[in-house]
Amino acid sequence: MNFENVEQVVYLGPQSSFCEIAKDKFVQKYNISAYSMGLSTIKQIVEYVDKNSNVLGVLPVENTLDGTIREGLDNLITTKNENIKILSETIIPQNYCLLSKTTELYSITGVIGSPIMLGQCHKFIENELPLNLNIVETTSSYEAARLLDGYNLTYSSIGTEKTAQIFNLNILKSNINDDKYNYTRFILIGDYNTELTGDDKTTIALSCKDRPGALVELLNVFNNKKINISYISSHPSRFSLDEHILIINLDGHYNDANIVSAIEDVKNYTKMFRCLGSYEKCKFSQDILTTQL
Repeated sequence: MNFENVEQVVYLGPQSSFCEIAKDKFVQKYNISAYSMGLSTIKQIVEYVDKNSNVLGVLPVENTLDGTIREGLDNLITTKNENIKILSETIIPQNYCLLSKTTELYSITGVIGSPIMLGQCHKFIENELPLNLNIVETTSSYEAARLLDGYNLTYSSIGTEKTAQIFNLNILKSNINDDKYNYTRFILIGDYNTELTGDDKTTIALSCKDRPGALVELLNVFNNKKINISYISSHPSRFSLDEHILIINLDGHYNDANIVSAIEDVKNYTKMFRCLGSYEKCKFSQDILTTQL
């Protein structure tokens, strides 16, 4: 993909979030030279990309603990520019670090973090930090690190390696979160076309016609054309509880002849159909080995 004309990359802020880490990874992978900006909601990201053709967006779509993050795909389905597509994906481990201006873990008397971060690092705080630890709650890892300036050197914050880089803090201990298998899948979206890599997947969204057997007939189209379905989920439409939206991942690229043929046949069984993009599969095990953040 050629991203030479990209002017901006927007992501789910604030700074030092895991989404910014995913953004950095996409920028490095595709050698993107553009201004980055954090936005407050996933909806804002999709809408901003929808209105600006030379903008890319990064947003989370799936987490190993919480499952599918519906907001991203729901908004992607309804963009006015139907050329807005998923261009790439990456998987980021949700690893938290204990950060401080000091280098001595044993001297820590206080910790600053958001309620979510504090909860996800409960065992570490309880077992490895003092019993009389002073806990200060705030809104994000960025804000927690910023607040360290108002406390003495015995205070620490919970954040990411990106947080440590931004605020020039020491990492006293990495991977302090209780669940060591917490990963989030992020996607890169924009009005660009992807090329076949030989190991792609295509994401489609659709709603079936309201008649007996429509779903079975639809799925049989892919079976008859030897197309593997690697993922399928269903949830109520944003517009009607009587209508359900299916999100389906297919092995292959939308420029593959059999995918093109299958999609044309599948449309006979749908009320709504939207191709959300074809992109190279992210190798989960390899990604984790190369992204220890």
